[in-house]
Amino acid sequence: MTIDPGIKLLIVDDLAENLMALEASIRDDAWSVHPASSGDEALALLLEHEFALAILDVQMPGMNGFELAELIRGMARTRHLPIVFVSAAGKELDYAFKGYENGAVDFLYKPLDAYAVKSKVQVFVDLYHQRTELRRQLAALEESRRRQQALVAELQSTQLELERALRMRDEFMSMVVHELRTPLSVLAMEVRVRQHQVDAGNTTFFSPENLSKMFERDQRQVRSLTRLIDDMLDVSQIQHGKMSIRRGPCDLAALLRRVVDEVQGQRSDVPITLEADGVDAVGEWDEFRLEQVVVNLLTNALRYGAGKPIRVELDQLPGAAAIRVTDQGVGIAPDDRERVFEQFVRVGERARTPGLGLGLYITKQLVEAHGGTISVESTLGEGSTFTVALPIASAQAPALRTARAA
Repeated sequence: MTIDPGIKLLIVDDLAENLMALEASIRDDAWSVHPASSGDEALALLLEHEFALAILDVQMPGMNGFELAELIRGMARTRHLPIVFVSAAGKELDYAFKGYENGAVDFLYKPLDAYAVKSKVQVFVDLYHQRTELRRQLAALEESRRRQQALVAELQSTQLELERALRMRDEFMSMVVHELRTPLSVLAMEVRVRQHQVDAGNTTFFSPENLSKMFERDQRQVRSLTRLIDDMLDVSQIQHGKMSIRRGPCDLAALLRRVVDEVQGQRSDVPITLEADGVDAVGEWDEFRLEQVVVNLLTNALRYGAGKPIRVELDQLPGAAAIRVTDQGVGIAPDDRERVFEQFVRVGERARTPGLGLGLYITKQLVEAHGGTISVESTLGEGSTFTVALPIASAQAPALRTARAA
């Protein structure tokens, strides 16, 4: 039989010769024996070790075996410890009965039969092995149950995410169809009107003034289509981690002047002011992507700015440049200020405005790809200010977030 250091036996007797005799009779390589010469010493050992069996002498000065057994039964960690009493007082029935009342599982009488004692010890050691194995199996079952619960919870979460993804896909496709249909319908109607005028021979309809207006309307619808397609392509690249940032020398003041002039030329009905004089903001950025950021912010301000003036500011911060775009429109509720940067999300009054809800999501990804941040301050009914902070120091662009849409 192999040695199991986990199997420990406690023997208690106030006489050293009795302890030695008992230890000699039950000694075995399969377990270790811990002797105690008093109840107090036994209690100290019980607090330090886990025992498979306790063999207690009944007649001891101070704390006798019955009193020690009562204390053992009163402690949570030793409540179920098997106790065997040893006595030289004879086989009176009431004495043995008292021992069983105090939690004994057996009662031995001196002089001890070494073979019988060791056989009994082996039985209790085997029972201890079985209890230990049972506890191990119960612990394994509990761990298995816990893992199953975690797996079920994960599967339920995955199912909810999948259902949400399917809903978002359906909503997205519905929005795409709607948004694409609008400019296409306008273009189709324009074509039918012009064809009708050609068939009727009405050449005056195609006067230079009318042609200029036709081209302007066509360009507006083409820009809408192009923007929708570009947004969808950008989102696809972001989700697959394929959108790259190509850094190079970039003058933010010059970039802002160019973009504001272009946007103002397309929307002359809404004044856009730029405050960038005297700001030296030159850094290593992707000029094309930053143009996209500014256009998205201006488009957002024009869409939700209630036709009121828009202000664009460029400030220099310690180690960074800040672009602020302020409108005086519908504003954003506090609970929605983080959600506006999620894809396909349109909140409050914005939900009633045409669009896919991708502009600010793409903007946030592009800004963070430059190592920058974007934030919004807003008051409902008074407008919003979007602030983009870009580090000026040349650095490698961090990887774009590749989390897929839920």
